[in-house]
Amino acid sequence: MPRLTKEKIKNKLNYHYKAFDRAKISPDPLEIPRRFTNMYDIEIAAFIASVFAYGSVTQILKSLESVLKIIENDPLNFVMEYSHKKDKKLFKSIKHRFYTGEDIAALFAGLNKIYKTYGSLNYLFLLYYFENADNIKGALSFFSRNLTDIVIKSSEHNSNGVKFMFPDPLKGSACKRQNLFLRWMIRNDELDFGLWKEIPTSKLIIPVDTHIAKISKKLYLTKRENVSWKMAEEITNNLKKFDATDPVKYDFALCHIGMRKLNF
Repeated sequence: MPRLTKEKIKNKLNYHYKAFDRAKISPDPLEIPRRFTNMYDIEIAAFIASVFAYGSVTQILKSLESVLKIIENDPLNFVMEYSHKKDKKLFKSIKHRFYTGEDIAALFAGLNKIYKTYGSLNYLFLLYYFENADNIKGALSFFSRNLTDIVIKSSEHNSNGVKFMFPDPLKGSACKRQNLFLRWMIRNDELDFGLWKEIPTSKLIIPVDTHIAKISKKLYLTKRENVSWKMAEEITNNLKKFDATDPVKYDFALCHIGMRKLNF
């Protein structure tokens, strides 16, 4: 791809942002929380969808449909009524790449503890969010560590699968899945829900997967070769040249251009 001027990149980014509207949402894990209207159902469904958002989108959606069937498409009620001792067997037959049925059951044990103790994932995240921080890195690190601790203690199940659910940006991970969940919760447009009002969109970091990394290199939004938190920050900071207050709004379009093998 020939190097484009800053103006041409901005025009193309804004064109694709508008073109990839709600009508073009499929296939994407965001389809799952979009089925709900209650804010807590949306938050829980979005969180579960983000936790599963790795691998092929076909497999992601297949696994999520299996989970939704078990929880009877009633996320909040299932989480609030969940008894790990009695209900963990429900997930026995599910496996999603690195996750076993035990790992998924442990996740629901953790969610039960969180919603009964804190009332929402939003409240848990805000405990360690500071307005003067450059971005959500510090808050996300505490959030991930707290989630890991709560899930393990609530289920008495400690595994590599559980640890994989919540990587830590302070350890260098790009944290694609957590940043995806935060995008859904904080941004507000046709695609994203904007349920978490306390955090400005300028603090978000783009969820970097192979598609975002590849197209960002072509557009010279990053000089880094390996996907990492530093790459995610670099891409985000360069996108701020095109929209300083909402740089992550371009994520969905860029990702799907890569997924669908389209030209930028």
